[in-house]
This record gives sequence, C-alpha cells and structure tokens, in this order.
Amino acid sequence: MNDTFERNHPMKDDKEFITAYWADRSHDFGALRAKELESPKLKLWREELTCHIFDSDRSLRILDIGCGAGFFSIILSQLGHTVHGIDITPNMIDEANQLAESLDCDATFSVMDAENLDKAYAEWLRVIRPGGLILNYDAEHARNHHDLPQSVHHAHEHVSKELKERCHTIYHMLDISSYTRPQWDKELLNKLGASSVSIDPTVGPRIYSEEDEFYIPVPMFLVKVIK
Repeated sequence: MNDTFERNHPMKDDKEFITAYWADRSHDFGALRAKELESPKLKLWREELTCHIFDSDRSLRILDIGCGAGFFSIILSQLGHTVHGIDITPNMIDEANQLAESLDCDATFSVMDAENLDKAYAEWLRVIRPGGLILNYDAEHARNHHDLPQSVHHAHEHVSKELKERCHTIYHMLDISSYTRPQWDKELLNKLGASSVSIDPTVGPRIYSEEDEFYIPVPMFLVKVIK
C-alpha cells in the first residue's frame, strides 16, 4: 500500500465528520432535488444522460455511486434502466427512498462507502465489462465557495455559514483537493488503462445557465470513461 493511498484514504473520524455534514444537509438537499425533478432542468438532464448512454433503447444495469438524494438514479430509472444508488450517508438514502416512492420510481438505494476517488476509479474500471461506461459529473464547490458573489442566486445560497465552513473543512481533509481537476482525473484514468477518457467542461453553462435556485456557479464538469 503506497504513501499516496494512505494520505488519500479517509480516516474513521474524517468519514464520521463528512457523514454528519451530509446528514445535516440531507433534508434541504433532498427537497431541492425534488423541485429540480419538476423543473425544466429535468428535460435537460434527460437529454444530457441519454446522449452518452450506449444502447439507450434497452434497459441497462446502472450503479449510481454517491447518489445523494437519488436525483440521477430516479432520472435513469424513469428512462427504463435498472438503477441502484449508493451513498455513505444514511439520511441521504432515506431522502432518496422517499423521493423515489413519491414519484413511483423503481430505483433502489442502500448505504455504502465508495471510498476515495482514486481507489474508486480503479475499482469501477475493474468491475464494469469491456466497453462499459463511467460518467462522473462533479464540481469543486468547496474550493470556490468563499469567492461566490453574494448577489448571485444559486443552489447553495440558503446553506448556513456554519455548514459552508464545515464543507470547506472537508475540502481541506482530502488530498484530492490539491489536484487540478479534471485534468488529474484524466491522467489517472489513462494510467489505469481506460480505453477512452474525455472531459466536458461545458456541463454547467449548458444546464445551469440561469441564476435560479438550481444554479451552480462553480465550474461543473463531466469525466466520461470507456473501459
């Protein structure tokens, strides 16, 4: 086990801190995702996900890792796929189950720890079949939260200052926060033997172009991987 893995591997106390943070955010986070599923953003996300999925006319088995309140899981399930979402925070899984039930959605959810991202990428590549697909939508929220204009409407504008500071603490806990992303993701995945890795930095501007309650004001990106 190398030194890099040891530094990136969250300790038990770190995981408890992270889980507690998301537990405290889970209800409001779930409520916002429920509203987004009833907004024009739903159509944009359906089109976004469908354009990347091979054989979209048949049902696929999809694992949604770090599913939160089940937003992507529900969209993909409604598109006819068999979806299971996992998240380390039990409260988030509760929110996901409630949201799926309210929408009569067949997606299923369970509490599970996906570990740190570099280990996770290696494991995801190991378990998917040749030609299998990984879509990782991410944004560096914590790195940029101190620089957000106070006048801009966005998805985090009602998050308390105390919770924002806890989020920033989590950011400093993890070595990945010092990496230049998504370039780091692409370099790592190429080293791990992925047959194709592409980056799309336009996701945020395309889907969250309006400064409304869903707006994400930090750079959102997609890391698309084919085994």
